[in-house]
Amino acid sequence: MCRSIHTLYNFEPPATEEEVRAAALQYIRKISGFTKPSQANAVAFERAVDAVAAASEHLLGKLVTAAPPKDREVHAARARARRAQRQAA
Repeated sequence: MCRSIHTLYNFEPPATEEEVRAAALQYIRKISGFTKPSQANAVAFERAVDAVAAASEHLLGKLVTAAPPKDREVHAARARARRAQRQAA
C-alpha cells in the first residue's frame, strides 16, 4: 500500500508536487485504512492529504545538507535491480 512513499529529499531533480502528493495520499490511506473513502469521509480524507502534502513540502523546503544531491535515475536503477533480484529468487 505504501509504494509511493519514498525518500524525497536531496535528489536531483528535486521531488515534484505530484510525488509529494502521492506520498501524502499513500500515508493517509495507510493510517486511515481506506483505499478509497466513502462519500461521508471524502472531504476529511482530501483535507488530510492536502495537509500532509503541504507539511511535507514545507519540510523538504527547510531541510539542509552538505551532502551532494543523489541522482534520481541511478537510485531508481538500483531499486529496479533489487526488485528483479528478489523476484528471481
